[in-house]
Amino acid sequence: MLMSMTEWLTAGEAQARLGVRPQTLYAYVSRGRIEARPDAGDPRKSLYRAEDVARLAVRKARGRKPALVAQDAIAWGEPVLASAITTVRHGRLYYRGRDAETLAVGESLESIARLLRGGDGVSLKRRLKAPRADGVTGRARAFAALAARAGADAPARGRAPIALAAEAAGLLDAFADAVAGATDGGLIHQRLAAAWSQDEAGAELIRRALVLLADHELNASTFAARVTASTGASLAASALAGLAALSGPLHGGMAARVEAFVREAERIGAEAAVAGRLAQGLAIPGFGHPLYPGGDPRARALLTAFEPPPLFEAVRRRAEAATGAVANVDYALTALAAVRNLPEDAAFLLFATARCAGWLAHALEQIQTGQLIRPRARYIGPVLD
Repeated sequence: MLMSMTEWLTAGEAQARLGVRPQTLYAYVSRGRIEARPDAGDPRKSLYRAEDVARLAVRKARGRKPALVAQDAIAWGEPVLASAITTVRHGRLYYRGRDAETLAVGESLESIARLLRGGDGVSLKRRLKAPRADGVTGRARAFAALAARAGADAPARGRAPIALAAEAAGLLDAFADAVAGATDGGLIHQRLAAAWSQDEAGAELIRRALVLLADHELNASTFAARVTASTGASLAASALAGLAALSGPLHGGMAARVEAFVREAERIGAEAAVAGRLAQGLAIPGFGHPLYPGGDPRARALLTAFEPPPLFEAVRRRAEAATGAVANVDYALTALAAVRNLPEDAAFLLFATARCAGWLAHALEQIQTGQLIRPRARYIGPVLD
């Protein structure tokens, strides 16, 4: 259970705090704006999440226009759709109600992918491997593999859930092979470790990173994947949309910015590098996260498993002391790539391989809703005739 009973309200309490009738409360629940669950003491009744009720009460008190509320929701604001896959609560990350930090202790990406999908496809056996994807780099092969499948696979809409789950499992497998540049057997973290000349200790760190990065609620790449899935497109097309969004410098490309900053610190010293960024009014890449003001649990779980290089630690001490922002998963992933001497772009490729599991799970969930995601634009152009 994620929250204590004191953080759930009865229907009467929720209605009183919101000043609404029962019908309105039920409408909030059906639209995904308030989470509800059965009352253990009386299954005929429901309890309502206090955090969601409080958020709505503030909005009602402000009397904000719906257009402005919707605009704010796009950037770290109000939840915009319902999902049973992943949530962030009180500074912790949960996959279908299970703490991601705990899962990272021993689970594989394959088992986490099954969990995110809702358990479907658990008994799938490894099938004959597809031909190797074209491309010199892992990133090029990843894009090529998904593009080839997106151009050939059948649309997902109307197909049986178990068939789609099996396809998702195979697609994740093929994506990992493309990243590794090989079609050998073994679990995904073992294949990546072999491709990157890692020993057992390196494989274990790769496994842990993959689990921690498998999903993160409705981030930019996952939203792109869900929008694509809502059109009925193939699972490969949804994953390709996710990969395209991940490639941007403000998302999966953040690791490259952390690497650049560390190189800067190597040239001029950590203290000078941090001071220089702050003097220019620039954020320090790899530190702070809007959803984790107390610290990113994914970074915490990863950094406890290895000792970052001295330069990374120097940057970390200076940045945290100067800003109060704690190292996030982008810093941890970049430090992992450095300490294990992983190939160039390995941090992004780890991120992409892990998150492919989440994209596919969200695509499956979106397909089952049968709904097209089609928001409206708030027009601010020239005055119309």
